[in-house]
Amino acid sequence: MNPVEVAGVWKFYGDYPALREVGFAVEAGACLALLGRNGAGKTTLLRILGGLARPTRGSVTVCGAGIRDRSTRRAIGILGHGISLYDELSAFENLHLFARMYGLADPQRAAMEWLERTGLERVRDGLVREFSRGMRQRLAVARAFLHEPSVLLLDEPFTALDDRAIALLQKLLRDALAAGRTIVISTHQLREALELATHVALLVRGRLAHSGVRGAEMLEDTGWLYRHYGEA
Repeated sequence: MNPVEVAGVWKFYGDYPALREVGFAVEAGACLALLGRNGAGKTTLLRILGGLARPTRGSVTVCGAGIRDRSTRRAIGILGHGISLYDELSAFENLHLFARMYGLADPQRAAMEWLERTGLERVRDGLVREFSRGMRQRLAVARAFLHEPSVLLLDEPFTALDDRAIALLQKLLRDALAAGRTIVISTHQLREALELATHVALLVRGRLAHSGVRGAEMLEDTGWLYRHYGEA
């Protein structure tokens, strides 16, 4: 069984279908770039994959279990628009709290390790409310990776990051893929996403217009996919 399986998923907001019978699977060690224009349904789909929203119809399984299963939540790392950090806690306190919530054996060690890996060890005691947007994003990256999840769901992960931080995140993602983890990434920064992606899925007005292996032509010309399928 694939770590991520989506079958016939619809999502309605009132009478409006934000997703229309979407289905695909992502293998272990694969990175799926989820692409589409604004309003195509990317964030809605990632929220469903992360168990933050329910599909109206259809099914989603992560690591062989339903998205509402407790074991599934432990298997997922999420980085989304609403960065889940506590402003009145320090960087260390945030990661230490999440490490305890995930039941890690040594929460302090895990928190310090990920502060170091994301270049935030010098501001470990700084309050998050005083951080720049880029620093907050790096801390959110650390939170997503902290518990070594099997599946990573990333919505616009490169937002507010400078070139050095983007390179760091790309390395972390490549290391995760090499370790056999599964990644679904949605971003408007096509070059960065396609460099990592093994597969792509294109949403057009809530429908899956294309799903398949990321071809060399997509990397050479980032607009290729939209020209071929964007009006499907």
